[in-house]
Amino acid sequence: EVQLVESGGGLVQAGGSLRLSCAASGFTFDVYAIGWFCQAPGKEREGFSCISTSDGITNYADSVKGRFTLSSDSAKNTVYLQMSSLKPEDTAVYYCALSEGDYDVSSGPREFEYDYWGQGTQVTVSS
Repeated sequence: EVQLVESGGGLVQAGGSLRLSCAASGFTFDVYAIGWFCQAPGKEREGFSCISTSDGITNYADSVKGRFTLSSDSAKNTVYLQMSSLKPEDTAVYYCALSEGDYDVSSGPREFEYDYWGQGTQVTVSS
């Protein structure tokens, strides 16, 4: 059974940084992508970044470009989301999701493309 576990959320002041982790386990396929989504209070969940673990290619939404950075550790099957210059509007529950197989990151993460989801981790940015 594929499992995704996010960690690293918490409370941070505006301008601060957090690093989220997404640890994947229970799968046998070699090629996959990890997407990151967030759901702010009263809003729909939206994708903002993704990484193809086979080649390390990433994609970022304009709202996080230059502030958020994805990286992966293939030995640990873990993807990291480094978030810097955080803003109060970044407050949300953050989810990682896994898409099996080859993945074109150029279009950004779209929910229907992802097969497995983590439980989410809360990020709160105070002003």
